Amino acid sequence: MKYWSQTFIPTLKESPSDAEIASHKLLLRAGLVRKLAGGLYTFMPAGLRVLQKISQLCREEMDREGGIEIAMPFIHPVENWTDGPRWAAAREIMYRVDHAGAGKGRSKEPEFVLGPTHEEIITPLVKSEITSYRDLPKNFYQIGTKFRNEIRPRYGLMRAREFVMKDAYSFDANDEAASVSYQKMKRAYTAFFLRCGLKTIAVEADTGVMGGNFSHEFMVPAPVGDDDVVYCEESGYSANREKATSGLVPKDFSDPAPVGALEEFATPGIVTIAALAAAPYSVPADKQFKTLVYMGDGKPFLVILRGCDDLEEAKLGALGFQLWRQATAEEIEPVMGAKPGSLGTVKGTIKNPAALAGIFADHAIHLVGNGTTGANKDGVHLRNVNVVRDLAITQWGDFRTVRAGEPDPKSGQPLKIARAIEVGHVFLLGTKYSEKYGAVYTDDQKQSHLMVMGCYGIGISRTLQAVVEQSNDADGIVWPWNVAPWQVLVVNLDPQDAAASELCRKLALAAESAGADVLVDDRAERPGVKFKDADLIGLPLRLTVGGRGLKEGIFEMKWRTSKDVAKVPVADAEATVAAAVRTAASQA
Repeated sequence: MKYWSQTFIPTLKESPSDAEIASHKLLLRAGLVRKLAGGLYTFMPAGLRVLQKISQLCREEMDREGGIEIAMPFIHPVENWTDGPRWAAAREIMYRVDHAGAGKGRSKEPEFVLGPTHEEIITPLVKSEITSYRDLPKNFYQIGTKFRNEIRPRYGLMRAREFVMKDAYSFDANDEAASVSYQKMKRAYTAFFLRCGLKTIAVEADTGVMGGNFSHEFMVPAPVGDDDVVYCEESGYSANREKATSGLVPKDFSDPAPVGALEEFATPGIVTIAALAAAPYSVPADKQFKTLVYMGDGKPFLVILRGCDDLEEAKLGALGFQLWRQATAEEIEPVMGAKPGSLGTVKGTIKNPAALAGIFADHAIHLVGNGTTGANKDGVHLRNVNVVRDLAITQWGDFRTVRAGEPDPKSGQPLKIARAIEVGHVFLLGTKYSEKYGAVYTDDQKQSHLMVMGCYGIGISRTLQAVVEQSNDADGIVWPWNVAPWQVLVVNLDPQDAAASELCRKLALAAESAGADVLVDDRAERPGVKFKDADLIGLPLRLTVGGRGLKEGIFEMKWRTSKDVAKVPVADAEATVAAAVRTAASQA
């Protein structure tokens, strides 16, 4: 047991002015963390206990599915990254350690970087240690501090510059075995978040900078989440907005035939979809073709959408470019022959089509059929543009942002969208990293093959705050049993009373013997202060002992999730408390 007077729980009556969301306010008010600077936090004693408990639950589930714990350095030689497949994409989010003399005639490239994840470290390590199929599969994991150069840290631990993460890396002999490892990790994640008391949804997700074949995110529904989850309860479909698709274009849809010849018409000063939709032109947005120009690995490419749709930029990752960005007006005009606002992809109208890396069209433009687009002449558009007859298209794909109400791709029922917090992410990487680093093994025929990899991350510190965000009320935190800093709070209303103190000790020992972590509030504070703090820090079970109750031969027992207060005879104290603890632990 721990006495309140022997630890440090600096609770606050008011929320700090820079705390933005409920969980951030409660982390500070309940004395779990203290802010050093934007995105940098000290874990106070109670917060550290929660972090340690979450870490241990994670270890148990990783070990259960065959994970092997190691500890890798968090300062990395930059060569490990420059030799890898994602330095160009990841370097802007990484902290760099510049060597002495940088900028004084020596190279300005850093010698070391702080690691956000460890693919670039674990792959060369495994390459040097594992050479035979007999040593596969393997799944190595670690729990430790990571670093990300977050431009706009916010929401406390949600978007931090320094954070605690569990990262794991699986190595298998082939795709089939790698899929087994992937499913084991999904199973471990599901069990872990359940034990943390979190309600999560596993959704299809974009692979992003990590790369790979496919991935899933574990999301906690919350109004303050940074991500949108697109889902359908009837079919069970769920995906991150960056990955989500819909059944907007029916599978049996046939492209409309042309309605007339192409016709140019003057549109002076009209450079937006909205302007063309307004009088006097009155061309609805869903009857316009939107042409976007991007640069992919230094070469321009075009994306065609309906005028009423938005580009989901993350989906451009499917095109195979390492880096992409919107093209500037100066880059657009020499290729297209016009400034932005008058662009299109009608055959024969692009000034320099050979300069393009491709023209990529979203499937939904089939619904336009015959519409309007730019003529690649400033202040001129074309009408009667037919998708099949007129547009120069290199490749079709899904590039648009899905909207609520569109048909679910599985059932046709309306899709819903909800905000959520990402707390875990699993990737099937394939051979992206093993190929780059030469991580191979020999089979039983002495033939060499690339190892097939997966990687798996859990935001340990983010999970802590996600629990608080999901489990709180007007009075404070409502901790789930398994992750509470202490599970039982014994409140001594009369610490100067020897009998009260002795009963508190017996109750604490009974709870501890039954398997609970116990905190005894022995402070010389008013009952009102103690009860306020008890609700604020939110321990699951509160036992209250006072001189008045002792005269009646009772003490009070109250669960944080209930308003009911039970009066328990002192004669039954230890047995009642022990039974309550065992029941709570068995249900957690």
